[in-house]
Amino acid sequence: MSNQQTRKLINILTVVSSIIIVILCIYWYKLGIFSSEAKMEAYLANKKVVGPVVFVLIQIIQVVVPIIPGGISLLGGVVFFGAIPGFIYNYIGIVIGSLINFFLARYYGKAFILHIVSQESLDKYAKWTKNQKQFNWFFAIAILAPVAPDDLLCLLAGLTEMKPWTYFWIIVLCKPWTIAAYSLGLVYGSRWLLKLVGK
Repeated sequence: MSNQQTRKLINILTVVSSIIIVILCIYWYKLGIFSSEAKMEAYLANKKVVGPVVFVLIQIIQVVVPIIPGGISLLGGVVFFGAIPGFIYNYIGIVIGSLINFFLARYYGKAFILHIVSQESLDKYAKWTKNQKQFNWFFAIAILAPVAPDDLLCLLAGLTEMKPWTYFWIIVLCKPWTIAAYSLGLVYGSRWLLKLVGK
């Protein structure tokens, strides 16, 4: 399968997964789990072990193979498991997925990355890799910033001479802040939207 065909397949799967998520959200909304904490707890009562494990696996997959919009999965973690547990599950899944991306790129090289992102997207950030020290700082700041294309940059980092431990500590120390920022923004934004819909 060519790079273009793979990216097209990923785009199709993204659309399909987004439709499924919308249908599930409508279903959950009709169950009342978004407006009633008691109904939410009852719904999750028999999923206390399996639920978090499945969710973390989903987060890992969506980082490595981006077929689920990251913002939606972040929101799902906080909505279903609560602020602190949801944050922890999001963090674990995203960190593991980011580490996998780095080593996949390092082992399989540029050919692997081009199955996921276009050459144009890769070239946009490749200029920062000319100086390794400069890239390390750029990468850390980008991971810390809530608007950077983290998954692409993690793959790109795997092509550089960045040491695995340097990458590990940047991900572990910088990821929590972006996850927290996204989670809080999405939660309060969704609550505001639900209030509008409920009026």
